[in-house]
Amino acid sequence: MARLIHFELNVENIQKTIKFYEGVFGWKFEKWEGPQDYWLITTGDESETGIDGGLGLLEEGFPTVVNTIEVGNIDEVIKTIKKNGGEIIRPKHAVPGVGWIAYFKDLEGIVSGIMQEDPDAK
Repeated sequence: MARLIHFELNVENIQKTIKFYEGVFGWKFEKWEGPQDYWLITTGDESETGIDGGLGLLEEGFPTVVNTIEVGNIDEVIKTIKKNGGEIIRPKHAVPGVGWIAYFKDLEGIVSGIMQEDPDAK
């Protein structure tokens, strides 16, 4: 079964958002060393229930919160999404050193990501 593995917060003011979530929940933020401005969010100890996330700059037309679902074969899941009436809104692309990701919209308009782990993704 596919599980939620990550959430993204997409915002206009990165530093203001970091200050808020650090102050309210004690979350930790670390700048990702990848090819885009992105911060990894640690929401708690790995032994605790929950997921970690990421923080990025808001892009016009993209939601402010996106959940990502881990899948074993992203190409097959993309086909299944389309077959069931969903829409791929951002095609499969590499997150270097992490894996492959695509974004889809379900029948109610909810946007989610799907990710297949692959450390060789470029």
